[in-house]
Amino acid sequence: MRLILRNLGFYLLAFWASITLNFVLPRFMPGDPVSRMFAQAQGTMQPDQIAQLRKLFGLDDRPLWEQYVSYVKSVFTGDLGISITRFPTPVSDVIGSQIGWTLLLGGTALVIAAVVGNLLGIVAAWRRGGALDSAFPPLLIFVGSFPYFWLAMGALYLFGVSLGWFPLRHAYDVGLTPGFNGEFLSNVATHLVLPALTIVLVSIGGWMLGMRNTMIATTAEDYITMAEAKGLRPSRIMLRYAARNALLPSVTNFGMALGFVVGGALLTEVVFAYPGIGYQLLMAVQGLDYPLMQGIFLTITAAVLLANFLVDLVYVRLDPRVRVR
Repeated sequence: MRLILRNLGFYLLAFWASITLNFVLPRFMPGDPVSRMFAQAQGTMQPDQIAQLRKLFGLDDRPLWEQYVSYVKSVFTGDLGISITRFPTPVSDVIGSQIGWTLLLGGTALVIAAVVGNLLGIVAAWRRGGALDSAFPPLLIFVGSFPYFWLAMGALYLFGVSLGWFPLRHAYDVGLTPGFNGEFLSNVATHLVLPALTIVLVSIGGWMLGMRNTMIATTAEDYITMAEAKGLRPSRIMLRYAARNALLPSVTNFGMALGFVVGGALLTEVVFAYPGIGYQLLMAVQGLDYPLMQGIFLTITAAVLLANFLVDLVYVRLDPRVRVR
């Protein structure tokens, strides 16, 4: 409990620091979103309307510390402001309508890459020097060295434009009514294949190589030799003794990757025009939408911190050595 409370204190401190940076950084960016709205209105806005917009978006002439206190109060009451690019929609509504697609894309790709990569790493390390161990690691690392967007554009051109096997954009066909029915779910799955596949191909090599290296170090431990001397089945030694202990670093990596799922698929979402948080963040930056940028950054930070805290809780359960620190 002491360890958990101490880590919770660190995460709360990190969350406060992220709120502060989230408030300060957009105000150092060049340009003013209200001035941009005034320019787009071609001079039809009155001075009192401009002043009201500045106050609404927290860009008025109040001292910076007053704006900061007001911003912190708004964050803890769930009020993230009004989106400028999608005025007058609240930021929380914009994020709420997009985050589900990002979690679907990033979560699906993460689970597939982690499970398949770890299984390949376990088998490759157990049969060290075999065909799987010799061919797959360099091949997957080579594929993973390509940038997300390059691989995404290649897959989009080959399987979408040339072969026509998969749709080119969005999360489902235009005109299709969302709902939990077979037609809509199958259509969403079809749109999900290409963007998820590109993320899996880029990341699976890292999962396999990490598990392989940890597994090799684990198989050299004395308890593995003892299990072999007892005459236990090789499959049981591999899964119950070696893989179980080698999975501990992967649990940490999975938690960190789970936190970055919220913002990690930005380039893939842009290439496929997938309606997620990453694509929305690009639109917010281009439109100087301070409230939406702040809301998305805060959501990403909170997701990373929460995922790491949950990993700490799981780690305490999985590894008894952590409890005696």
